[in-house]
Amino acid sequence: MAIAAPRVIVAIPVRNEVGRIEACLRALDRQRDARADKVVLLLNNCDDGTAARVCQIKPALGVECEIIERELEGDQASAGFARSLAFRHAAIGLCEQDLLVTTDADGEVAENWIAANLAAFDHGADVICGRAVIDPVEARLIPAHLHEDDALECRLGALNDEIAALLDPDPHDPWPRHTEHSGASIAVTVAAWRRVGGIPELPSGEARAFIDRLQGMDARVRHCNAIRVTVSGRIVGRAAGGMADTIRRRMVRQDDFVDDRIEPAADRYRRVLLRAQARAIWSCAGGDVASLADALGRTDTAVRDALTLPFFGQAWAALERNCPALARKKVRFVDLAAEIEGALALRAQACRKLVRQPRISVAVPA
Repeated sequence: MAIAAPRVIVAIPVRNEVGRIEACLRALDRQRDARADKVVLLLNNCDDGTAARVCQIKPALGVECEIIERELEGDQASAGFARSLAFRHAAIGLCEQDLLVTTDADGEVAENWIAANLAAFDHGADVICGRAVIDPVEARLIPAHLHEDDALECRLGALNDEIAALLDPDPHDPWPRHTEHSGASIAVTVAAWRRVGGIPELPSGEARAFIDRLQGMDARVRHCNAIRVTVSGRIVGRAAGGMADTIRRRMVRQDDFVDDRIEPAADRYRRVLLRAQARAIWSCAGGDVASLADALGRTDTAVRDALTLPFFGQAWAALERNCPALARKKVRFVDLAAEIEGALALRAQACRKLVRQPRISVAVPA
């Protein structure tokens, strides 16, 4: 018996987007090769006529569009809570193999957005992270020094991630890939979404926290470069702590430190080697617990206890929380150029290491 194709439901939190919601919806309506079964708009605290504008657009759309209006109060009046609520509404009536997809109301997805996500799922992923690209017209309004800073920050992040792909590869997320966890483009199976209890109801940063939850339970996460969404480059955003706040702040004064997920290259190299060693022990592929414990500054028992957790993501997260040797250091903007040079040297070292010592295959549980 043929297996039914998964349903695809797009869930979008919306707050006062009367000027941009039409472009967002028409982009979803222009999809080639594959289309969404429905778009669920969670309008929260809108007082600018967004709802009326959507009602005007709906009759001309080829995709079904459901409008849900909510007045959120207190801590719930946030993008994170609204996205979590949008997902819960979108998931009603869906099966485990169906797909929940999200973007932002100020975004315009590429014409192959749905098809590209489906293709990535066909290769065995549980969740797909796409990339957010600032609208080129609005990008020209952002000072050049911010683009230069961003390019250096992204360069170091990419080099660090390439080192990780060389020394501790993820068969479900091969290189080339990216490191973004943006609400502008996330797709997830209903099964995986339910497994981790949904999207965290945070004021901001809900997308990152959601991917952290999934990785903690060893979900197969793919960071696909081919999946892109064009987002606004505005400096007055709808969500506190979002990209608009960062752009506006950095226009006035450069931050002292880059994104806190980016660490010094030497620290990243060491972290990846230790993670690969821990993964080998956890998966019973072999390894010396005493050696790992010594490197982490913990007792054999403490390390062994962490590595008995049911998911490697949980085990590694426990080690990172409790081992001073794994405490993250920040990178200053003024040190980015030097860190990039160091990362280039370490990438070359990682390549030589693989030539001398072919990688041991570590089984990844289904």
